[in-house]
Amino acid sequence: MSIFSKLFKKKTTEEEAAAVGGVEDFMTLIRVYYQAVMAAQLGISNINALPDMAVFKRTLKIPTQNNKLGLAERSRCKKMLTDIYGINDFFFKEIDASIKKHCKNVNAVQNYFFMFQGFSQDLMMVVGNLMQWKFRMPGIFKKALRGMTEKTVHDILTRTNWKDDSVRKTCLNIRQYQHALGYSESWMSEYVYNIVVLAKKEPKPKE
Repeated sequence: MSIFSKLFKKKTTEEEAAAVGGVEDFMTLIRVYYQAVMAAQLGISNINALPDMAVFKRTLKIPTQNNKLGLAERSRCKKMLTDIYGINDFFFKEIDASIKKHCKNVNAVQNYFFMFQGFSQDLMMVVGNLMQWKFRMPGIFKKALRGMTEKTVHDILTRTNWKDDSVRKTCLNIRQYQHALGYSESWMSEYVYNIVVLAKKEPKPKE
């Protein structure tokens, strides 16, 4: 059962109940954090322009701080990501810096999200391709899985000799996205690791 389903008291199946704080919740909170930072930095006052943050704010009944959208929502979202997933502070600082650099006005927001979506999709596609068997590792080996994730991300950013030409091309795309967005290798590893760990916990879909 997702965090937001629990808040809305929505009935769920046993499979959904096994996925508390799963990938969907993690990605929702990531989107909320991005939207909250943008609202605070750009002075966005139309909450309907920030759909994920709007649901987050209304569900948790978060009061607007200093008559400015994004401040209280960003703080609450950051606390949830830290408490539930153990996200480090540097992760949020890099997001803040990236948005500050690339989103000078409201018109830049859509392009930024489009770029980040492409970056995230390509990154997880290649990681899924390169780490298939490692996903089957028992959950107790988190330290080893983190090390393997860091090595995979490093290979994506530095390796040039790939047997699969499609992997090589996608890695080049990821490097272009990384350069454009300004995220470090450490940030990418933290992002990927959390998604991999959460995906391992979720029940496989029934045939």
